[in-house]
Amino acid sequence: MSGREDATMADLIRELLVRIGEDPEREGLLRTPERVESSWRFLTQGYDQTVDDVVGEGVFREQHHNMVVVKDIEMYSMCEHHMLPFFGRAHVAYIPDGKIVGLSKIPRIVDIYARRLQVQERLTEQVAQAVWDVLDPLGVGVIIEAYHLCMMMRGVQKQNSKTITSAVRGVFLEDIKTREEFLRLCTVNGIVG
Repeated sequence: MSGREDATMADLIRELLVRIGEDPEREGLLRTPERVESSWRFLTQGYDQTVDDVVGEGVFREQHHNMVVVKDIEMYSMCEHHMLPFFGRAHVAYIPDGKIVGLSKIPRIVDIYARRLQVQERLTEQVAQAVWDVLDPLGVGVIIEAYHLCMMMRGVQKQNSKTITSAVRGVFLEDIKTREEFLRLCTVNGIVG
């Protein structure tokens, strides 16, 4: 490797293996640097995507003014503090004001922001703001519940601790009954809590 600026990600992973005391030339590790590079490119693909890219033509005029909830969206991300995974579920709701979005677009929005180095608090806010910006709805609510391997595998090593974050906009913030309906719909079958 001639210099750090010329190093590929695989070269850096190879160097990491040496620094932790491994032999990158042993049979089981020969292709590990390339596999890790491929994995990290997938896990951080959100940096190369925008909400406009994934929503595309998926916004439709519709006079529906009741809550739309997409819940139990599987979500995987990487903690920016320890670069270890956190994973769980996102629950996203909005109340339309003349526009709806294709249902598959909501999980795609979650993935854009989850596929970056993240903290759960920011991820929750980013998803809420993206739905707010795309639809200009009456309100948006997002709850994310996740398990963090940085808490489970290291540090305090608490295997059953779950982190729950929420972000609300519009009527979800202003009207307690709307917020309570959202929470009630998300807790059906013991999903949240």
